[in-house]
Amino acid sequence: MRDHWWWRPGWSTGRRFYTWHLTFDGQPDVHRYAAAYRALLASAGGLDPVPDRWLHLTMQGVGFVGEVPEEEVRAIADAARERLAAVPSFDLVLGAPVVDPEAILVPARPADAVNEVRDAVRAAIEDVREVPERADGFTPHVSIGYSNDTGPTASFAAVLARADIEEARARITHAELIVIHRDRRMYEWEPYARIPLGS
Repeated sequence: MRDHWWWRPGWSTGRRFYTWHLTFDGQPDVHRYAAAYRALLASAGGLDPVPDRWLHLTMQGVGFVGEVPEEEVRAIADAARERLAAVPSFDLVLGAPVVDPEAILVPARPADAVNEVRDAVRAAIEDVREVPERADGFTPHVSIGYSNDTGPTASFAAVLARADIEEARARITHAELIVIHRDRRMYEWEPYARIPLGS
């Protein structure tokens, strides 16, 4: 494992970033699932568990506050509103977590449905400005804890191997454009726009 909280290029205390997430407010089954894994993983140490409030599925960045003009952010939200209206709502399933060197990740499925939302968001950004991240290499997942230390992965793998926690399901009806920061060793945000999907 390695510490997740190193400062990536461009990031520092106080910086804010516009990005698109799927979030899980009002999704009790996801909260049940995350709480069970937080309790199970507590014994392994070296992990910052993600509280229910900050559970998220990262989709697509836009850019740093101060580098993306406010009028462009509003235009992206407007374009996304039109495009996401054509993307149907769907049920998301969170299965068995896996150990990543910097986090405990939960693959999310169906990946195609998440990708359809992300493609619409990317198209909305492209309507206004250059899309800042590559389209390929994206794997939908939810992090339930971030590594805050270095060391072997074995203790986490052993805990997960004995887990018997039922999968979680969430109904995804919207995507969120948010303003995120990581000042306190957690991804925290303020909402900017909550854009509904189609029915």
